[in-house]
Amino acid sequence: MKVKTILVSQPQPEGPKSPFFDLAEKLNVKVDFRPFIQVDPVPGKEFRKTEKVNFLDYTAVIFNSRNAVDHYFRACEELKLEMPPEMKYFCINEGMAYYLQKYIVMRKRKIFFGNGSEQELLKLIKNHSSEKYIFPCSDIRKPSIPDFMTKNKIKFAEAVLYKTVSADLSDLADVYYDIIVFYSPADIKSLFENFPSFIQKDTRIAAWGTTTAMAIEEAKLALNIPAPTPEAPSMTMALENYIVQVNK
Repeated sequence: MKVKTILVSQPQPEGPKSPFFDLAEKLNVKVDFRPFIQVDPVPGKEFRKTEKVNFLDYTAVIFNSRNAVDHYFRACEELKLEMPPEMKYFCINEGMAYYLQKYIVMRKRKIFFGNGSEQELLKLIKNHSSEKYIFPCSDIRKPSIPDFMTKNKIKFAEAVLYKTVSADLSDLADVYYDIIVFYSPADIKSLFENFPSFIQKDTRIAAWGTTTAMAIEEAKLALNIPAPTPEAPSMTMALENYIVQVNK
């Protein structure tokens, strides 16, 4: 069956430029965006009661998402904590390092960043293994960073500062899309929390990453478009390759 419509389970990109916009124009398909999950903050007072973690006991912070940055500094404000100038910040990429400008004066701080891959971030951390790290994260997170820290005997603590919950998708009940693009197991969870009797039928499913693919398999759905792959290192490339074939 030909593809005319795509639903991406992410917020719509900010600004006029996006590979998804280019894909829509190039292949004459309609692309809609709708987050399947939302992030709820853990209030500072609740965090203090439940986690018993004092940010000032640590010498470095690990940031692997903008949500982590926003909620870390929100919690600092709610807890009336001021980070010392010698605090080190380890970011997954340069863009996130620059995002810190929203909260700190960069030229006065020690900021380290990788090239966007988690492996590069972990290498940076290993090169500074004497630091005591705090890892702001969601209640749903990949185990790779904590596992790495434990394996390498690097002192760290997790700080669950926000929770990932399913968004209300009730307005999509009677809407059909040729392809739905999922980016995390939480997206699959949200799909079935909103539509417990969901049946795939002719809808094609695209998934980013192995954990999302596993969640799709566990939900007994068919994965039609996996990404990344050697042939398609990006989601939009995987979608384009598929659509070009079926829309002949």
